[in-house]
Amino acid sequence: MTARTAGWTLRRRVVALLTVVGVLLGASVAVEIAVAAKNRDYTHSVLDRTGPLRAQSQELLSVLVDQETAIRGYALTGDRRDLEPYVQGGEREQQLYRSMRGLIGVYPALARQLDTVEAEAARWRSTVAEPVIRTTEEQGTTAGRALITEESRQRFDVIRNSVSQLQEGILVEREKGADNIYRTSSMLVLLLVGAALVVVVAGVVLLISLERMVVRPLTGLAEQVREVAKGDFQHRIAGSGPPEFLRLADDVDAMRQKIAKDLAEVREARERIEWVNSQLQKQAEELVRSNRDLEQFAYVASHDLQEPLRKVASFCQLLQRRYAGQLDERADQYIAFAVDGAQRMQRLINDLLAFSRIGRLTTGFTEVDLNEVMGDVAGQTEAARQYADGELTWDALPTIRGEEPLLTNLLANLVSNSIKFRRPDAPPRVHVSARLVGDEWEISCQDNGIGIEPEFADKIFVIFQRLHSKDAYPGTGIGLAIVKKIVEYHGGRVWVDTDTAEGTAIRFTLPALPEDVEAAARAAEQPPAGEATADGEAAGADPVEGGTPVEPADDGGARVEVPRPRGARAEGTGGTPDSDGTKEAVG
Repeated sequence: MTARTAGWTLRRRVVALLTVVGVLLGASVAVEIAVAAKNRDYTHSVLDRTGPLRAQSQELLSVLVDQETAIRGYALTGDRRDLEPYVQGGEREQQLYRSMRGLIGVYPALARQLDTVEAEAARWRSTVAEPVIRTTEEQGTTAGRALITEESRQRFDVIRNSVSQLQEGILVEREKGADNIYRTSSMLVLLLVGAALVVVVAGVVLLISLERMVVRPLTGLAEQVREVAKGDFQHRIAGSGPPEFLRLADDVDAMRQKIAKDLAEVREARERIEWVNSQLQKQAEELVRSNRDLEQFAYVASHDLQEPLRKVASFCQLLQRRYAGQLDERADQYIAFAVDGAQRMQRLINDLLAFSRIGRLTTGFTEVDLNEVMGDVAGQTEAARQYADGELTWDALPTIRGEEPLLTNLLANLVSNSIKFRRPDAPPRVHVSARLVGDEWEISCQDNGIGIEPEFADKIFVIFQRLHSKDAYPGTGIGLAIVKKIVEYHGGRVWVDTDTAEGTAIRFTLPALPEDVEAAARAAEQPPAGEATADGEAAGADPVEGGTPVEPADDGGARVEVPRPRGARAEGTGGTPDSDGTKEAVG
């Protein structure tokens, strides 16, 4: 490698080699095209000129011989029919002259020879053939035969000689053409062999160049990279070969330096993480001990604290019953405060225990029919609804996976809240509905109560958060916190719909079963539900006893917008089941 080409890039070297090879192959192709054109011309001359000329010269000689034979026959017999070969031969002779002149133009010597043959044939006809015909017609066969002498035969022999010379000339030109074809074919073969040699030499040069400029530098670079990969991150990587490989080696070495730096940082971070893990382990152990203490506290709260509270409440109630009216008014008020405080403390402890047990004491998820859950909720809240002259209705609800006791507690808390926070001028109306949104069921509990201001929509789910005094609305303020924890335990979310025009709408989501999602997707591809059927009933309507459909609650509750969920029942209202399976509203 010279100093001039030492700085050439790999691409420049390959382009230079390919350019040289392309120029050589291009020149070879140009020469081959020219030689092939010559070979085609020579082949055309042999096949399309000298070959037909030779055949036509043979036919010309045969036609002339037939004419001479016809003249002799006519002189012997005097029969005009014997002259037909002479007449036809003359016509054919002229056709052959015209055809041969069209082929013989590129051969001037042969053209002159053909003119000689034509002149000799015309002289023979004028001096021999025509006189014999006239004499035989006028004087008879004897006089005609007298004109066929040795001189007339010699005249025809001159024609034979001229035709033979013409044929020899045609044969000579044909042999020249064959020699030219052989010579140009040999030259084509040599040119092809030369092109093949150029390709072979170029391939060998390319292989050698690739070995020196690509394979060796890459092999050396790979060996150095393997040294680094084995763990020697301080080994400097040096490149060789074209400039591209030198830049590649520099980039790889820069990457090695960065990896070495990052590795050092990772080692430091790992040491810090190990220290943090040890601290987390200690904290985990502290949390385990703390959880044990909390469990012990829960046990104490559920057993040891309950007993004194029950005793305090019991004796306070005894005092209230026995001495009510016997003491002064202030004493009766103090006893009432003590009884109320003890009872509120019991409820508070029970609610705290219930809140802490959510997610800890589990029975496992099963498929729960929310319609059956609503039946249980209706039974649990029946006394409160009868007292408030309330009504509970619900649409067809889905089947979901969860814990039935927790879901019952969830819906019971929502319904109880709706009945508790009612307007004084209207009986409470509570409606529960569901609709499929994506892969979740969105369940809504709508009422016509006092409503919730938008600024308090998030605060109501905080434990012990109350928006009203305990005198106005009783309770511990933990019900909606329990609702939120149960919903999140089941993988959903809960919120207050602040866009409701009247009352309160609390909505929450629960994961839907895969078969419900697939059924909704299939239903979306079918005609909309509710189209009139042949008997006039609406498709998809759920009739009840007597053929009268259950009217939806007029509180804005959403209906299920997908086909009936798996395991769902017809819409019903809260109350006691009748013998026919329907439910009556409690009012």
